[in-house]
Amino acid sequence: MSFSSLGLSAPLLKAVDEQQYTQPYPVQKEAIPAILKGRDVLGIAQTGSGKTAGFALPILEMFQGNKPVNNRYVNVLILVPTRELAIQILEVFQAFNAKLPQKAKIQAVYGGVSINPQMMQLRGTEILVATPGRLLDLVDHNAVKLSEVETLVLDEADKILSLGFKEEVDKIFALLPAKRQNVLFSATLGEDVEGLVSKILSNPVKIQIEEEATVPELIKQVAYSIAPEKKGPLLRYLIKTGDLQQVLVFASSIRTANNVVGKLSKHGIDAAGLHGEKSQGARTEALKKFKAGKLRVLVATDLASRGIDIKFLPHVINYELPRSPKDYVHRIGRTGRAASEGEAISFVTPDDEHHFKIIQKKMGQRVPRIETEDLDLSGY
Repeated sequence: MSFSSLGLSAPLLKAVDEQQYTQPYPVQKEAIPAILKGRDVLGIAQTGSGKTAGFALPILEMFQGNKPVNNRYVNVLILVPTRELAIQILEVFQAFNAKLPQKAKIQAVYGGVSINPQMMQLRGTEILVATPGRLLDLVDHNAVKLSEVETLVLDEADKILSLGFKEEVDKIFALLPAKRQNVLFSATLGEDVEGLVSKILSNPVKIQIEEEATVPELIKQVAYSIAPEKKGPLLRYLIKTGDLQQVLVFASSIRTANNVVGKLSKHGIDAAGLHGEKSQGARTEALKKFKAGKLRVLVATDLASRGIDIKFLPHVINYELPRSPKDYVHRIGRTGRAASEGEAISFVTPDDEHHFKIIQKKMGQRVPRIETEDLDLSGY
C-alpha cells in the first residue's frame, strides 16, 4: 500500500515524497483515511510508530482550500504531555506544511518560556499544539478561544494523565464545543485512559499496533558488568578510547544526569543535560547542538527523551537501566534508524542483574556481556 491510496491530495502526496516517506506505517494506513472521513479514532501505539504523521497529514489536508482567518479561534487542538513532544510534533507539521501551496498557520505553546511571545503569535493560528497548563494560561489571558475547535487530538494520553494533568484536561474539555472530531493516541489502555475514551470518543475507529519488545537488527547491543562507583570512569573511558562523538546517555534521575554532566565536563568532554529542571531555552539549545553534531554528549532522563528524534545517532548508553523492558527498547531505539547502524551500551551493576535478565527475556534476546574487573580505569 502507498500513501496515494489513503485519500491524500496531490500537494500532500508531493510533500510526503519530498520528506522521503516511502511506505505508510500500519498506524498511518488506518488513521489517515479514518481522520479524513471525520471519524473519531482510538490509537494504541508506541512512540516511533509513525502516529504523528498519521494525524498530521489528514489534518493538513483539511486546510487545503480553506481561507486563512485572523482571529483567536483555533480549529485544531493537539494536547501533549511535554514541551519536547510539542516541539517535535510542530516540526513534523512544519516539514509537510512548508511544501504545500496553501499553508496552515501552526503554533506550539508550552511552559518554561515567556508567555508574551506566544500570546502575540496566536492570532490567526489554525492548528495549535499545546501542553495543558500553558494552554489554560493563554485562555485566561484571552489569547486563544477553544469554542470553535473542530478536531481534538490527545497524544500520549496515558502520559498526560500520569503526569497529573487530569484536572487541567477536564477544564479544557469544558471549553470545547460538544460537536467535534476526537483523536486519542496512547501507548497503553489503562483504567484512566479507558475513562477518557468513554468520555470523549463516539464510535471510534480502533487502531492497535501490537508492540513487541523487539530491537531493530541494526542496533548492536553490549552490556558492561560494573561496580556502581566505577560507572563514571567507565563512561569517560569508553567515550575517550572509542573516540565517540555523538553519545546519548540515559540517567534515571535529574540528580544523576547533573552529576554525569558535571564529571564529563570536568574531564574535558563537552556535555549537557536534558531534563525537567532545565529551562526551555537551555533544553532547546542543547538538543539543537546535539542534533547538529556540535555537542558530544547529551545526558537525558526518560521523560525529556521523548522529544529526541535523530536519524543518524550512533551511540546510546544506559548509564542506569530503565524501569521497564519497554522503556529499554524505547531508549536504545533512538539509534539504529534510517538504515544506519547504531550501538547501545548498558551498564549493569550487581544490583541490576535480576532486572537486566527480565529485560533480556522480554526482548527475547541475550545481550553480550563484557567484564570490567581487569580494565584499567585509572585517570578516567
